[in-house]
Amino acid sequence: MSAEARLREQICLLAKSMFDRGLTGGASGNISARTEDGGLLVSPTGASLGRLDPGRLSRFDSRGVLVEGDEPTKEMPLHSAFYETRSTAGAVVHLHSCHAVALSMLPEADPDNFLPPLMPYAILKLGKVKLLPFFLPGDPAMGAAVRGLAGKRSAVMLANHGPVVAGKDVEAACNAIEELEDAARLALLTRGMNPRALSQAQVRALVTKFGVEWED
Repeated sequence: MSAEARLREQICLLAKSMFDRGLTGGASGNISARTEDGGLLVSPTGASLGRLDPGRLSRFDSRGVLVEGDEPTKEMPLHSAFYETRSTAGAVVHLHSCHAVALSMLPEADPDNFLPPLMPYAILKLGKVKLLPFFLPGDPAMGAAVRGLAGKRSAVMLANHGPVVAGKDVEAACNAIEELEDAARLALLTRGMNPRALSQAQVRALVTKFGVEWED
């Protein structure tokens, strides 16, 4: 099996795993990954992440030209923006995960640091998550907003819509977006209960020890 064939299978396997566990429903969410030749494999528009066909993934060449497969997701501006601004991005995942969306609707959500520091692993895998305003689905302005971050964030939260995460490969991106949803769920479960969050010193120790991208 070729490297691209393995990547196609991996994209579909991980996408189905997230769908089966309720992280995104219906035909929502999308996923993409870099190929060895600098192209992209992307989930098609209107496709369920639980039922992706490896042979029908949208295939772009290294120039960004669609050369094979079905029409890509309408959220391509989001994916393209991460690849263009983050040289380390090997994959991008976008979900409509319920707890993250719910947290984005709350008035106390911090636009610069969306996830409260309740657990270390969200910090390690995501750094600070930027909360972006609401955009109409497919609006190219979403890509412009990501480009405006100049590659300094690996994850953003689209208000009332869903998280978008870039990772070094498709497995890393999927793992990170799952951490984001878990952290949002934990924040909602403990809301109003005055939980003991990690202190600034503890966060700084994590950032320093593990080399996390983190802007003060």
